[in-house]
Amino acid sequence: MAMRADEREDMTTTYPVIHPVILCGGSGTRLWPLSRKSYPKQFVPLVGDDSLFQASVRRLSGLGYAAPLVVTNAEFRFIVSEQLSVAGAWAAGILIEPAARNTAPAVLAAALWLARTDPEGLMLVAPSDHVIPDAAAFRVAVKSAVPRAMAGDLVTFGIAPDRAETGYGYLELDSAGAAQADTPQHLCSFVEKPDAARADAMLAQGNYLWNAGIFLFSVGAILAAYRQHAPGLFAKGEEAVAGATVDLGFTRLAAGPWAKMDDISIDYAIMEKASNLAVVPYRGGWSDLGGWEAVWREAGPDDRGVVVSGAATALDCDDTLLRAEAPGQELVGLGLNGVVVVAMPDAVLVADKSRAQEVRQVVANLKAKGAKQAEAFPRDHRPWGWFEQLVMGDRFQVKRIVVHPGAALSLQSHVHRAEHWIVVAGTAEVTVGDEVRLLTENQSVYIPLGSKHRLANPGKLPLTLIEVQTGSYLGEDDIIRYEDIYARG
Repeated sequence: MAMRADEREDMTTTYPVIHPVILCGGSGTRLWPLSRKSYPKQFVPLVGDDSLFQASVRRLSGLGYAAPLVVTNAEFRFIVSEQLSVAGAWAAGILIEPAARNTAPAVLAAALWLARTDPEGLMLVAPSDHVIPDAAAFRVAVKSAVPRAMAGDLVTFGIAPDRAETGYGYLELDSAGAAQADTPQHLCSFVEKPDAARADAMLAQGNYLWNAGIFLFSVGAILAAYRQHAPGLFAKGEEAVAGATVDLGFTRLAAGPWAKMDDISIDYAIMEKASNLAVVPYRGGWSDLGGWEAVWREAGPDDRGVVVSGAATALDCDDTLLRAEAPGQELVGLGLNGVVVVAMPDAVLVADKSRAQEVRQVVANLKAKGAKQAEAFPRDHRPWGWFEQLVMGDRFQVKRIVVHPGAALSLQSHVHRAEHWIVVAGTAEVTVGDEVRLLTENQSVYIPLGSKHRLANPGKLPLTLIEVQTGSYLGEDDIIRYEDIYARG
């Protein structure tokens, strides 16, 4: 939706810039096997071509918006920077949490960081893993909240419910009419996730909205709220930000004070205690994609309730989701009703759609039996690119490795394995001992056990090679690093 000239003038001359704060540290398990601890749902293109994180960055951009501030953890920092680059975007900063501490510490760190450069600016806090199809309509809702945020209120956004959902918290408004308004309204109370009967009653009453966990407030107002309602948290947050260090363009918050911060949500720490609250009702599309049933719903089922993705075929199926996620794979459903099937190269989920929320228990069971598929994604993302296992056998392993243009692996050696590299696309700069050479397509090199070696991509196109490992132990921890441009230990 294009802005009128008077709207553009209003945004640039009347309102301060809005700083998006994108929370990107979660590692949910309800969308296993596509979402896993090492590569969670915010980085996956679940609906459309963009990942949920990339879609969030695009949605929270445009005239009146600054570059986003991203809060994530160390394991995801290079995935964040890579996906920003692919999306043609950049971040004003990427804050690294030393450990997961929920949303209250994350928002506090972002506010303290922004206070250094724009202490009275506005910050729009949003999760990175939600779907909001109409970005323009959402930005209109944000604009409606700006005057209240400038006046010092803490504004949240509530989603008009279309069903009696028990998986969300709710926001109580004064009346059903208030819930239909287009401007910020008085927020009466926060309501915990209800049981089915309570959810039915709230839906019928009409004055309740889903709590989306999206907020707009000034930096000064939210810091004042932390000082008043969570002074201990505020003090440790100040220490964590003051002691932060810059590492390859990322800002690492100080681990000592961060470890002493409570693991608590911003709702519990601040919002449920504050009196200067407002809520903007939002009636556009929204989903937190909290499970496979939500993915099925957002993907747009056909007239028989069927959704297919990738090389999947549904024959005489109803109310079913089929996703084929591996190249060369064909997934066929025949006569299915109310079923979710998600096929990955290393794991397949087959579930009753009505029990899709129980996938967490599946992951717990896999972890208990020691299955790596519980947490590890089949494609292992690294700062230089990625690799995936193709074949694993007794004393040998075959991998595909892709190295980004200009990137390089560490100078390293292995105690237990030798390697053979075959270039299949691009150009490789290979160091083995004191020798450095260039390899192109169909050329190969042998790296003896114990030899110092490095692989780099000096070209402008991705480098793809096949690696054959042989030896007594082939684990990823058999690496001695001597030099690493990414500062890994």
